[in-house]
Amino acid sequence: MMANSPADILVELEEAVASCPLDRCARILSGIVQLLTGSRDRSQELLSGVVDGVLLRLTERVEASALIQLSTTLADLKVAPPETLRRLASHDNADVACPVLLRSQALSTADLAAVAASCGERHQRAIAARDCIEPAVTEALIKRGEQICLVLINNPGTKFSEAAYATLGGADQDGEIAKALVLRPGTPDLIVRKLLSARPAKSAPAKPNPSAAPPAQAAAPIPPKPPTLADYASARPEIVALSRVGKLNDSTVNRFAIRGETANLFTALSVLSGAPIEIVEHVMSDDDCEGLVMACRASRLNWTTTLAILSNRGGTRLSFAQRERAQLIFETLLLSTSQWTVRWGEIAASASTGHPGNRGTKMGVSR
Repeated sequence: MMANSPADILVELEEAVASCPLDRCARILSGIVQLLTGSRDRSQELLSGVVDGVLLRLTERVEASALIQLSTTLADLKVAPPETLRRLASHDNADVACPVLLRSQALSTADLAAVAASCGERHQRAIAARDCIEPAVTEALIKRGEQICLVLINNPGTKFSEAAYATLGGADQDGEIAKALVLRPGTPDLIVRKLLSARPAKSAPAKPNPSAAPPAQAAAPIPPKPPTLADYASARPEIVALSRVGKLNDSTVNRFAIRGETANLFTALSVLSGAPIEIVEHVMSDDDCEGLVMACRASRLNWTTTLAILSNRGGTRLSFAQRERAQLIFETLLLSTSQWTVRWGEIAASASTGHPGNRGTKMGVSR
């Protein structure tokens, strides 16, 4: 008697799964997972295709905990049963969907874009945290609101199309999205220039009142006041503790700058650079950005964090030309020169005399 064909065997297996007890379904599912992960000498594509239909049936008959385990396992396979993977990715239970959405390389761009356009916030955030996000997926996600846009902008693996930049650039140009785009390395200069030169929309002017006094000219933005001694005393223990355990890093300092935590930021720069707090206050309030860039370089901070500090220190908005100059100074400064200058050099002398302009020649730039 001839053996049944693989197709006939598969049909019989699916029928058996449809009627077997639930606990047995869970055992079969576990066995198939072991087969997929342990079949190094077999064709993964063929095996995935054969078991796909059975897995689909099993996913309808097992508990959520088994689906989570299945999703976690399939997420790490380069080749996985495609229909089962799509079902898991679009599952209503985010605990089931997120492992494959975050890590699976077997999901196609179209699959991810479809989930991004239709599923919930946790699904979206899992996709937005992937190591690499193709432009089509990015475009689908940025339609889902400001918060997911910020996650995408802060992910170095996100790829933006011209259409995505146009959508984000048309958002509130004084809001968090604009700020994140300007700070993101790799944002095209044209987009940065547009965002930096943009001004908030003005409401229609009121009709002039002849009897009213002439309006006063708008004052320039005032930089925030330096922290008090009590502020520093409160901030320093935490900053020193973070430094001792190696967590006083770019991510932490960047957060201080963006949140306007001035005492924490000033203290962090002082601890990292070895400069007295008076020097940090001086360079933070100086109109010329060179001293502050030196302090950031001496603190071993990267350019993204340095730009965040420059952009959030108050006062006049950083122009595109100032941003370019600051980056040039940062990239050409020697670390050792920056550290010596910030701790002992002319910046300290100018701060102690109270004359920021008495700097002499420009310092610390390698040739």
